[in-house]
Amino acid sequence: MYNIKQYVNEGLKVYELSDEDSKSYIKVVPERGAIITELVIDGKDILYLNKETLINREANIRGGIPILFPISGQLENGEYELNSRRYQMKNHGFARNLPWEVVETNKDKELSMKLCLRSNEETKKVYPFEFEVIYKYILKKNTLIIEQEYKNLSDEEMPFYSGFHPYFKTSQKALTIDSDAKAYLDYNDLEEKPFRGIIDLTDKKESLMLLDTKKTEIAFNLQEAGKRISLEYGDEFKYVVCWTEEGKEFVCVEPWMARSGELNRQEELVYLKPAESLTTFFQIMAE
Repeated sequence: MYNIKQYVNEGLKVYELSDEDSKSYIKVVPERGAIITELVIDGKDILYLNKETLINREANIRGGIPILFPISGQLENGEYELNSRRYQMKNHGFARNLPWEVVETNKDKELSMKLCLRSNEETKKVYPFEFEVIYKYILKKNTLIIEQEYKNLSDEEMPFYSGFHPYFKTSQKALTIDSDAKAYLDYNDLEEKPFRGIIDLTDKKESLMLLDTKKTEIAFNLQEAGKRISLEYGDEFKYVVCWTEEGKEFVCVEPWMARSGELNRQEELVYLKPAESLTTFFQIMAE
């Protein structure tokens, strides 16, 4: 049986979408970047969440599944140049820090929730485009599907490269990963190294990025939850970034459309023509 609840917790409105038959649910906070704060599958909590960062509206949330748009990663000095003008943008863009509009919820034929982020005067100060981004969260038993639509409402071509930043709950810093990657980029020393099936984040401050993947899927185990996690995503997501924080029980495994700094490098940007849209997906399965 599907159920959708709305309530206020610590001053934040929470939507809880639950599938009671499969003991699975998600919690979503629209005003904090439409973030999914909890994903429970078969009664097992999959995600890490630092609740203090969720409650503190000035903080970047550590945990859940933050949305990265219009960029993934960071820009050198937090700046980029476009059409001979310089703009400033925070790490991972602004979508994760802005309130999203709830467009609809559904618990009839499917268990889902649709949210929307539109450009405004504040976003145009750092990203001079008119846009509309629509995300649809769908929970099907042991699988979370995130359908995405990016619309360019401007009169000129719009560049972007989105991503996701899921925090998976685990104390294990070395993950055995099922991927067809042959190498990874170590952002700690900016060297490319051979990938042999293990990503070891022990004592790593910066992230590791899997390179040259052909398959749009990756899998690994969460020992504490007793679950195997499988990620699948659209062809637009060319990279998977792995990161952790010392002393915290999580590992992030993040599909990105391009490398960090791409808005300045401009080699792999996704471009949308005026009135054009892009649809894609990202899903998390726990078995």
